[in-house]
Amino acid sequence: MAEAVSSSAKTNDSDDGIIRFEHKFFGSFDDLYFRLTDTGEAVAVLKLATNEAILGFEGIKREFMLKPDSADAKMLDKVAEGLQYVRGLRPGEPLPKEVTTREASWDPTERHRRVARQRLTMQLVTWLTGNEHIFTSSEELMQVAEDPQVKKNINLAFAEAAEELGLGRERREEVVQYIETLAKELAYIESERDFFAEICKIDEKVQTLRRIYSADRSMIDTTDQVARLSQRALKVFRDYFEQVDAQTGEILSMLKNIDNQIDYIRSVRDEVHRRQLPWEDFVPIWKSLYAVRSDENTNRIRDLYQFLAPRFMQVNEWVLVTKRGFEVGKKKPIGGTMRW
Repeated sequence: MAEAVSSSAKTNDSDDGIIRFEHKFFGSFDDLYFRLTDTGEAVAVLKLATNEAILGFEGIKREFMLKPDSADAKMLDKVAEGLQYVRGLRPGEPLPKEVTTREASWDPTERHRRVARQRLTMQLVTWLTGNEHIFTSSEELMQVAEDPQVKKNINLAFAEAAEELGLGRERREEVVQYIETLAKELAYIESERDFFAEICKIDEKVQTLRRIYSADRSMIDTTDQVARLSQRALKVFRDYFEQVDAQTGEILSMLKNIDNQIDYIRSVRDEVHRRQLPWEDFVPIWKSLYAVRSDENTNRIRDLYQFLAPRFMQVNEWVLVTKRGFEVGKKKPIGGTMRW
């Protein structure tokens, strides 16, 4: 029988960001962990003999009568939020920083920090010259940054920006610090931009396979769908990067509203990261894939379809697919799975 938790029970202290529960259920299994299903549902996973039990968070709350304002129910909600940013969590582990401090639970490289710093600096230089230009290519950015005339304009740009911001030209170092602060945040976007380039390479192979299988009557519908869905996925990412680039192009506005800009960059960072996380399973597989007709590639295309369809298929298309009885994302479990 389920054990009720009194509303007057002592609340667990989650201020330190550690995943802790009061109910004895959560401490009864050494291998209990939390993850998202293919459909995005937060679940607890545990082993029962040779079976894997998958327990939805809402089911756990009902079974143990966890009231919405109880400490354990609130912790489950935080874990569900945290699973948007990491692949899995366990009791005793810290919640992702995105949930606790709005920082990131991962780090960009020094190269990404350098690119972000150069991007902002170049925007400042182009503002100074009256020829504002948004740099979308890191290669173009590097070339321009090495131009001798550009280097001469950098110090002048910082001084003029300090004057424009009401600081006075002699306080140019404060503008340098502003740029450094923004670059620290934008470095995450640069990292995500690099990973997006890997997703684009998957799309290139998908479009090639679409042509290869164009005469295969058993595959043409699937390859056409995957090719279209892949393009929709890329557009979602491109829209986010274009929005951030447009903000960066308004460099003086960014410097005048730096706190608001940091909030905006972090919101985009988290949304893009959340959307890129599931692609981590596909990038290494497709990186080693040769775009040729083969049984292995047929399976890869179908796997990708099962991933893309529920995320990017339009509502009317999705209804038609489900009415045909196609079970997207269904995989045969190992040993056995029980759902609660």
